[in-house]
Amino acid sequence: MSAIRELALSDFRCYQSIDVRFAPGVTLISGANGQGKTSLLEAIGWAASARSFRGVPDAALVRTGSASAVLRTTVDSDDREQLLEAEIHAAGRNRVRLNRQPLKRTRDLLGLVRVTVFSPDDLDLVKGGPSERRRYLDDLLVAITPRYEAARSDFEKVLKHRNALLRQRARGPDAESTLEVFDQQLAQAGGELVRGRLRLVERLTPEVRRAYESFAGGHGHIDAMYEAEWAEGPPPVDGIEELLGAALRANRTAEIERGVTLVGPHRDEWRLRLDGLDARQHASQGEQRTIALSLRLAGHRLCAEITGSEPVLLLDDVFSELDPQRAGALIEHLPSAQALVTTASSAPSGMRAERRLRLHDGRLEEDE
Repeated sequence: MSAIRELALSDFRCYQSIDVRFAPGVTLISGANGQGKTSLLEAIGWAASARSFRGVPDAALVRTGSASAVLRTTVDSDDREQLLEAEIHAAGRNRVRLNRQPLKRTRDLLGLVRVTVFSPDDLDLVKGGPSERRRYLDDLLVAITPRYEAARSDFEKVLKHRNALLRQRARGPDAESTLEVFDQQLAQAGGELVRGRLRLVERLTPEVRRAYESFAGGHGHIDAMYEAEWAEGPPPVDGIEELLGAALRANRTAEIERGVTLVGPHRDEWRLRLDGLDARQHASQGEQRTIALSLRLAGHRLCAEITGSEPVLLLDDVFSELDPQRAGALIEHLPSAQALVTTASSAPSGMRAERRLRLHDGRLEEDE
């Protein structure tokens, strides 16, 4: 099991400088809104994936007026201590070192420490559009099997270049030839990504169902379906590349006219249903929030089961959005991993913390 031992930040978000040590169990961080509680968790999330879990570019992480932010964290991982140091630049490439050795590729960082993030924004996993659920699946897939980061990155690069060519209306023999090459690359990278998603949801959906039953007291039945416009019915695990290639060829004229790629993993949907109805449209907000909690908890459990190591739990003021019943259920079913919990009010009833800290004016103090 990995755990964060220490985190030091300079010019990161609102912090000029801060250094904090964390307990192996639960650390509760309280403080008024706007004090930087989320930024602490965001820094740990960045250390796990080299990106913000809030979906912002790296430039937004650099304190206003500074050219770069510095992040340093010590991780206890697999019975050894590891040191991650990163210079996050407002412009230009970041510099990252692991155990004082330069990190050549972002994917080499993956697996150092895994995190599961619970936040009020999780409601968008259910209430938001398909892109939110695709990102949830892809982030979980990469956390469990880091090699899929290469497939995701390759797909995004090919899609970007293909769309740029389509915007030029892809006329003439040279453009047609280049488009055919992009089609092959898109089908190959997209096929690997979709295959990973399908295998993931096969194992994830029963876990989501069990988590929902624990939160909802057995009321309501959750199921999910992966939908793709390029396949008739549920996509098969085998033959995805052929199906994607055929769909790209069939839509080529329309794509050239519209200047955008119309089929592929970037447009797929993982549809969540409650009692047979689309949860995005028919579930109440309370039910949607319960589903979102279930997605996070299910993903955490599956990641721990497959990797053999529980991710660090980051709970960002999530209890402020929950009624007492759901808050109690979440506390009861939280795994035993290290947890960092932020709150703008008092600690949730029933939560035991090994360490309590209060954040005020950029400083952390022990909160008795």
